[in-house]
Amino acid sequence: MSLYNYVWTQNGITAKDSLVYPFEERGLQFGDGIYEVIRIYQGNYDLLEAHIDRLYRSAEAIRLKVPFNKETIIASLQELAEKNAVQTDAKVYLQITRGSAPREHTFPDVPSNLYAYIEESPRPVAQLKQGVRTILAEDIRWDLCYIKSLNLLPNILAKQTAKEKGAFEAILHRNDKVTEGSSSNVFIVKDNVLYTHPAAKNILHGCVRNRVLTLAAESALEVQETIFSTQQLLDADEVFITSTTSEVMPVIEVNGNRICNGEPGVITRRLQLAYEKVSEIQRTASTS
Repeated sequence: MSLYNYVWTQNGITAKDSLVYPFEERGLQFGDGIYEVIRIYQGNYDLLEAHIDRLYRSAEAIRLKVPFNKETIIASLQELAEKNAVQTDAKVYLQITRGSAPREHTFPDVPSNLYAYIEESPRPVAQLKQGVRTILAEDIRWDLCYIKSLNLLPNILAKQTAKEKGAFEAILHRNDKVTEGSSSNVFIVKDNVLYTHPAAKNILHGCVRNRVLTLAAESALEVQETIFSTQQLLDADEVFITSTTSEVMPVIEVNGNRICNGEPGVITRRLQLAYEKVSEIQRTASTS
């Protein structure tokens, strides 16, 4: 995937190769920061305000000062996309840290560091059509997973384990209770009822998750935000995961157990189509 040439920082838009921070940077040394990944479809942002709202919630949770108001951030990201002349499917990575200062655990009195860059990101069309395989992994993360912080080592280890086992995602659980994926939210369908973990502090409140819940309600599908077990996951009629880059991704296997005869389910397909419609996704313009 290639990066576009320009990035946005607290000092304005600049060439990506000119972006330099001191080695004593809070994000680098402590993971003391937050981030968002925002989808672009054919040059247009998707769920932009929802992502920026979540950015502010994460910042408030860790007492981090965001250097701009919401309107300025949205306008600057729009300007960044225009400056880079983005016309294809892409994604924005936006990060804010507590700044650069001599290494000390307590908060420094320095400005925050901010940067955002755009990367090409074609839709995973083949996987969306065929479904993906997943594994189960113990959830060893901290309790405040609703904060989209830079502290992602447990997620990385789970995702790497999934990759090594030929799987797309690791579905996490605590005491056999499913929480979410290493980089996604998890849904199951049983007897035409849609289930997903409640928006509690121990999962990320996904922007795509929220949209899917709205779409499900609009289609008169019964929804229950409740905790379910790994056994209920394995016994589900359908399973899918959601994220900014995975959209509504069918799961056809968990730990070697086939789901829905190894094919995406009817309700999953219905929600995929509804998601593509509301997101104004040009399906023929993307590649796998």
